[in-house]
Amino acid sequence: MKLLFSEAPPDYARYLYPYVVWAYPEPGETPADLFEAGFLPSLPDLTRFYLGRQLRLPLAGWKPNSENRRILRKGAGWQCRLIPRAEFDDTPARRASWLAYAAERFHPGAMPPERLERLMSNRVISHLLQFADLATGAELGTVLLHLESPRVAYYHFAFYDLGCKDRNLGMFMMTRAAELFAASGHTHLYLGTCYSERALYKTQFDGVEFFNGHRWTAELDALRHLIRTPSETHRLDEAAYVALLEGGSLDAAIAKGFRVALPR
Repeated sequence: MKLLFSEAPPDYARYLYPYVVWAYPEPGETPADLFEAGFLPSLPDLTRFYLGRQLRLPLAGWKPNSENRRILRKGAGWQCRLIPRAEFDDTPARRASWLAYAAERFHPGAMPPERLERLMSNRVISHLLQFADLATGAELGTVLLHLESPRVAYYHFAFYDLGCKDRNLGMFMMTRAAELFAASGHTHLYLGTCYSERALYKTQFDGVEFFNGHRWTAELDALRHLIRTPSETHRLDEAAYVALLEGGSLDAAIAKGFRVALPR
């Protein structure tokens, strides 16, 4: 992959000069290679990726824990179907319900129609996971996915009936997806970014990992520290954070860092 560093607003007083790391796939590479390196899709045609604090669940040998099983029991009578995008009945009514969900769940304009169209018409969405109530036939929710079997199942966006909060429908959909892709032999389920307390629900799966800038790790105390502790400096200059990393030293982090051949 080729890397570009796109400058972000600096904090000159604290000597913080941020760059967003963009990755561009090279011939012979697939999106799975970039997911593995810690990158997420930045453009829906999968021509550019960005480095971020994302989560993934290793699926080899994964089994639901007691909390996961409790959530799955709440969905008794709910069915899910995996549908290739080309075979999905992408109706205006369905899109309208997804947009309404995004406006209510997040804020108006969180998912403009143009953004949804870009997703649905590009490579980043390869499949959809559709949930329904078997007893009534009512649609409950839909997950937009990118699958590169067997290496990647990317849980990109989920839209669901907010009236089912008492049965934890949103968590059920994610847990059922983990169960489904573990059974189908996928190696990892990628769950998106984790930058807030609100996103920590994704860590309810045993073995979940986050990308910390130089490696994938299951050190969730370090993740919670990043979310809950404001920083005045670079995180790798912060002794309390470095102590939570594997090896507990900056040398251990350097040993796992990116190795780049500079252009001549």
